[in-house]
Amino acid sequence: MTELSICILTLNSKDYLRQCLNSIRQYPPKEEYEILVADNGSTDGTTAMLYEKFPEVQVILNKENLGFTKPNNQMLHLAKGDFLLLLNPDTLLIEDCFNPQVEYLRANPEVGVSIPKVLNGDGTFQRQSRRGEATPIEVFGYVLKLGKIFPKNKKLNGYLLSWLSEDEIAEVKAVSGSCMFIRRQAWEQVGDFDEQFFAYQEDSDYCMRARQKGWRVMYVPISRIIHYGGEGGSKDQPVNSIVQWHRSYYLYYRKHFAKDRFFLFNWFFYLSMAGKLGIALLAHLFSPR
Repeated sequence: MTELSICILTLNSKDYLRQCLNSIRQYPPKEEYEILVADNGSTDGTTAMLYEKFPEVQVILNKENLGFTKPNNQMLHLAKGDFLLLLNPDTLLIEDCFNPQVEYLRANPEVGVSIPKVLNGDGTFQRQSRRGEATPIEVFGYVLKLGKIFPKNKKLNGYLLSWLSEDEIAEVKAVSGSCMFIRRQAWEQVGDFDEQFFAYQEDSDYCMRARQKGWRVMYVPISRIIHYGGEGGSKDQPVNSIVQWHRSYYLYYRKHFAKDRFFLFNWFFYLSMAGKLGIALLAHLFSPR
């Protein structure tokens, strides 16, 4: 019986994906596992590399970029494991990461979603890997850097949960989809990722839905993994990524928060997000990259 299903979505990330898969071979799960890769129409030779170097991988070929949620739902429906792992192609195992996480989940049946300690490429803690609920005040505190001005204010610092130790197990509101473990029973109750989110915020939405079903979402830094970030497809289509991030937060806000707030505040928030989108696009246009 398959214990762990590792689901990797990729788009023109051949070199990072090869490195990721080799690291899984170096630090494999102890029990039976499977690897599924959904390719969003790569043109860099990804599929040829997979068939030649990793014949054990189940490959799903999409003709175009379907975003994040649809291909992950494709893999989740094919997965057979007791535990499901969404893993970005630009991740790298540097130690036995999977086995401690699965053992923790087995020992804590109330936990539906979890994430290990995620590091940036330089070895520093990737703070965005565990998060708050992304409420408006949390987002304003994060985007406007108000949390740094008022470091003791938990609401303004709620997006990154900056008061939590990076080395202690903690219950959180949301975790990143870069290395997200999901218990099969939780997925069967919560359902698929919401496909109205092309990419981004789908992980926050999923964690909220899991918590609403009574499952705990946990940050479990008993093992580590590197996530380089921005190399899993967003780098290939940067303008689309910028647009989709802002569109997804608009959808997330409208789905979970707008109904409880005065309509004038909602319009102020939407205009603020539109302004931020404009600034981000201009910054990209004039950036040296």
